[in-house]
Amino acid sequence: MLKEELIDEPMEISLADNPAPVNRAIEKSWSRIAPFWPLKNLIAVNPVSGFEELTFKEALTQANVYFQKREMPLKMQEVNRLTIKWLQAFFDEGQSTIGMPLRDSGLLNSALSLFRFDKQVHKNNEHKIKWLEQCPEEPEALIAEALLLLEIEEHHRELFLTLMLTTLPGWASYIQYRAGWANGPDTTQQQLVIQSEYLAFRLALTWLIWPEAKELINWHNKALIEADQHNTYNTIVSAEKAYQQALLKQICEIRPNQKKKKADAQLVFCIDVRSEPFRRAIEAQGNYETLGFAGFFGLPVSISNPVTGDSYSSCPVLLKPAYNITGIPNCDDQLCRQGNSRLQGVKKLYQSLKYTFTTPFSLVETIGAASGLWMALRSMAPAASDLIQSKLKKAVAPDYSIIPNIDAIPTRQQVAFSAGVLKMMGLTENFAPLVVFCGHGSSTENNAFATALDCGACGGRHGGLNARALATILNTKEVRIELREQGIEISNDTLFVAAEHNTTTDEVEIYAEQLPACFGESLNNLKEALRLAKNENILRRSSQMGSYTNAKRAQKAVTVRAKDWAEVRPEWGLAGNASFIVGPRWLTENINLKGRSFLHSYEWEKDPDGTSLTSILTAPVVVGQWINAQYLFSTLDNVAFGAGSKVTKNITGKIGIMQGNASDLMTGLPLQSVFRSDDVPYHTPMRLSVIVYSPRVRIERIVAQHESLQKLFANAWLHMICYDPNDQQNYRLNSDLNWVKINQTAL
Repeated sequence: MLKEELIDEPMEISLADNPAPVNRAIEKSWSRIAPFWPLKNLIAVNPVSGFEELTFKEALTQANVYFQKREMPLKMQEVNRLTIKWLQAFFDEGQSTIGMPLRDSGLLNSALSLFRFDKQVHKNNEHKIKWLEQCPEEPEALIAEALLLLEIEEHHRELFLTLMLTTLPGWASYIQYRAGWANGPDTTQQQLVIQSEYLAFRLALTWLIWPEAKELINWHNKALIEADQHNTYNTIVSAEKAYQQALLKQICEIRPNQKKKKADAQLVFCIDVRSEPFRRAIEAQGNYETLGFAGFFGLPVSISNPVTGDSYSSCPVLLKPAYNITGIPNCDDQLCRQGNSRLQGVKKLYQSLKYTFTTPFSLVETIGAASGLWMALRSMAPAASDLIQSKLKKAVAPDYSIIPNIDAIPTRQQVAFSAGVLKMMGLTENFAPLVVFCGHGSSTENNAFATALDCGACGGRHGGLNARALATILNTKEVRIELREQGIEISNDTLFVAAEHNTTTDEVEIYAEQLPACFGESLNNLKEALRLAKNENILRRSSQMGSYTNAKRAQKAVTVRAKDWAEVRPEWGLAGNASFIVGPRWLTENINLKGRSFLHSYEWEKDPDGTSLTSILTAPVVVGQWINAQYLFSTLDNVAFGAGSKVTKNITGKIGIMQGNASDLMTGLPLQSVFRSDDVPYHTPMRLSVIVYSPRVRIERIVAQHESLQKLFANAWLHMICYDPNDQQNYRLNSDLNWVKINQTAL
């Protein structure tokens, strides 16, 4: 019987009564796919996290086979082109002016209803059109039927479903995000999708276009035989050994400093690697002490803006917001809302004129000359155009800032949050007169990857509002009284303030609207120190960018980078990251770590039960591994794991990047973020080396209690090195999860 004749016969699906086998195959296939966040809130993710149950070396080979495909069967390419076309329409977030019909019914139902109007899908074949009318509507049933029609044997079903995902991995990763991670206040009310729906949709297209698709299995097996990542692995290991040896040699030469006098100010920066050189720069300006903590400052909250009506999660994606903080605008509510409404109205009008079928022609005729002049100004004088744009924007909508209202968080929980932060970084005594929580963010123009330069854990959110909220909490009298009961004595002479570090320009804005007059001199001194630190760091970064080494010209160049709409590399972001160091500041303050280290403050003596270290290893370190893996694989293969060049990119549906007009979604970092030029890398691919200043037994106990850490360390996705304070020796955690003393001369 011909396959087309099968369509006329009622299908007797043996799996219908017992869907468990196909459900297991669906679940296993999706376990290979990492999620991909959209452009508006990019998150750093290990693109091959689906293979973390394998050793890193084995995973390199599997990643090569599944994701680094240079050639694909022509018919599979046709299936992919049609898949991309339909997914672009379904998931569009406002780039198109005419939306896809029936989206509210879900991906599978809407596609099956509309496929009959797409001749590229059914080729006017009556059998195929009839099958579309009669095929099952339930995803699992459709998958089961398609597997039978495609003659996929039971022992190959999991592999075949996996190939349905990995032959178009970018879109599969976006579906993984939509199905498993897209929740919270910042998620738009968008069409729903579940994993089985997408697989059913993909199999339906495959059956209609390429009935012989089981050939994919042989194609995959051939690729598996030919795969060889031995040289790649050896290159990575060699780079890691050289880096670790140099770093540990420096650390071992450091000894605890004598107790210092009370600092004039203490500044708590994010653990982000870009904070490390800035911390050195500010410490060099005077009696300033710096500490490192995750940039959401321990507050699992969402933040609502009453002016725009927007709400977003302001914490790492590993956490769910426990409370919603409503911002208070520092302007008249009604005037701010009216201004925002006018601004949004202008934007919507322009977009509707630009993207509909006929109005772009009249738009060009009307404002073409002015637009040309504006483009020339933006290209030739970015700073001047930015000033003009800012003034025009203020004329439509006045500037305002948001001050977080912490009333939604009960006092007992405010105490718990603030105590957790202070204890985790060991800041429980000797408070300076000013303690500054310094969040961070970036500023760029015309940059699709802007959120990738903000926080790699919090969906591209800036940390300033979290810093403000924590400072407000710690300035509250009731909170300080409760903290005193826990042994944390904060003097009335200590004030907590918030700030935000712009990592593109190195400007640090201190939020001190209600600062008591008695702190005026200290604040002015700190601002001057921050200005000098900025100039020092700008010069360093300018040299790294291959730009000016003259201080004045470097400062101008950095300012232009942040405002130039044609700039493909406004900053290096977290490129170069190589280590995550957990310990007191004296361990690293006299070492130039060259902006390659995440630094988390930790005092092991103040953490007798290991609670703080557990939190650090299971959250910030895991996020650091995601960031490290994203940079590693984006450098290793910028086509398969990166985003290609910014110069040739196209934005699709406002959610992601394509190269050309019909490529897969590109899910990693652009070429310019990890390469100096098209073929000269800036980032060195290597796994993250975690160095912890704590007794071995404590780390060992924590790893034994957490399966996720066991997987990362036993399979060598991370290097764990303990600098044991008991004997001042370094130890490596081997794949058998036992410690081996490190011979400093031969790592």
